[in-house]
Amino acid sequence: MWDISLALANALRILHRLNVLDDDPASGTVRVHQLIQRAVRENEETQDHLTELVSSGAESLMEIWPDVERDATLSLLLRANAGALIDRDGEYLWQGTAHPMLFRLGRSRGESGEVDGAVAYFASLAVDAHSKLGRDHPDTLTARNEVAYWRGEMGDVAGALAATEELLVDQVRVLGPDHPWTFASRGNAAGWRGDLGDVAGAVAAYQELLSDQLRVLGPDHPGVLATRNNLAAMRGYAGDAAGAAAAFEELLVECQNVLGPDHPRTLATRGNLAFWRAKMGDLETSRSAYADLLADRLRVLGPDHRDTLNSRSDLAAVQGEAGDSVGAVSAYEQLLADRLRVLGPDHPDTLATRSNLAGWRGEVGDLQGAIAATEELLADQLRVLGPDHPDTLATRNNLAGRRGQAGDVAAAIAAYEDLLDHQSRVLGADHPSTLATRANLVGFRGESGDASGARIAQMDLLADRLRILGADHPDTLATRYALAALQGQAGDAAGAASAYEELLADMFRVLGPLHPVTFDAFCEMQYWRGRAAADPQ
Repeated sequence: MWDISLALANALRILHRLNVLDDDPASGTVRVHQLIQRAVRENEETQDHLTELVSSGAESLMEIWPDVERDATLSLLLRANAGALIDRDGEYLWQGTAHPMLFRLGRSRGESGEVDGAVAYFASLAVDAHSKLGRDHPDTLTARNEVAYWRGEMGDVAGALAATEELLVDQVRVLGPDHPWTFASRGNAAGWRGDLGDVAGAVAAYQELLSDQLRVLGPDHPGVLATRNNLAAMRGYAGDAAGAAAAFEELLVECQNVLGPDHPRTLATRGNLAFWRAKMGDLETSRSAYADLLADRLRVLGPDHRDTLNSRSDLAAVQGEAGDSVGAVSAYEQLLADRLRVLGPDHPDTLATRSNLAGWRGEVGDLQGAIAATEELLADQLRVLGPDHPDTLATRNNLAGRRGQAGDVAAAIAAYEDLLDHQSRVLGADHPSTLATRANLVGFRGESGDASGARIAQMDLLADRLRILGADHPDTLATRYALAALQGQAGDAAGAASAYEELLADMFRVLGPLHPVTFDAFCEMQYWRGRAAADPQ
């Protein structure tokens, strides 16, 4: 019986002996010299079959292109070969449809961290698809969806939402309102709305989408599970951490039954559940869950997969939040070394690791080192991500806070004022990040001695958070906490004690009696009660 693998090995061996190609044992690939490539391409018989040969080359790349890209070197090699095929013979990849390799190349670029490159690539692909296939062809719609998605990943959330809403109009017209792609775009639009700060609107949109998906697709469809995941997360961001955790517990059972325990979505659901348990204050349970998840991702995905690296980041964060700041620093240092090796210095995940490492270095007492690291990070984020990216804005917030903690309160106030103007323009006045900057600014104005002005600003902030986030959101409760503290600092110990007592009733109901913030509020109430008793009016 003819052994095709043996025949292929013999053929490669003969070609190598004749110096027609070189093999690369490290990557398991063979390379043909450019002169040989040119001679083959210019052969008259090759020209007669170029369409078939180019399609076969693209199919071969797709066969070896892994769904989960664990090997950065192999991924780079695949992208280089795909790019060469497109540059030389790209017109042969459009035979009534766009070859799937065209989409795989763009997604690989974005997943590798080259997000701006993915946006530019898919924008060009969308133009080509429109020209070659028509405005309403499914591949044209898919390319437009990719443009919107990667714009959001690049930080242009408003642009992503606008592009998705425009796409939705055409998808409803061409595919119909109940098509899975239409559902997917509705989900994307809801997510972008939440990222822009309209969390209540996002929750409502996800609920409507889920109802339609259940009617059309049934409860076990992956799209339905994805919407349930997004709805649970958005409920958490709306302030209901306990509700989010409960929803993820239910979803995890469904994912395990429908998709299996090792499916990426099942593993992601476990990570989301651990995240919201931490937000509830149950840090030990969260830490154990993250450790178990990391072990499974190492087994299923390997040590260099992006999800595995993300699990290490999550575990380091909860380790620090549980009180082991030194351990968090060590974990982030090791993670940074691996992300530099796997992803490179400019990947958003690498930059995020530098941000986390700087923060925990500040927590262990190296505040000046944290400031210097944050300044260097900001310079790189401005170069790589741009001034309007959410991560860049977050780093400016961190840098202002650390300067204030180091004693330069005036510099912190000035930095927060500049940042607030920028966020109001880019994100909007009601965005949670903009509100958080207002809270930080108010805090440092109070430290500068303007207690009266700080209290007025804090009351204005409370009114806005009540309007935007609702009475039970943790940020709203945090504003009430800060107001109670200002009341005590202004000399009204009895009023502060009373304010903390009222706040505690809501914290017990919303956060639970074991939450660290609830415990802090209880201690503050006891302190101001003691001050009021010792200094009666």
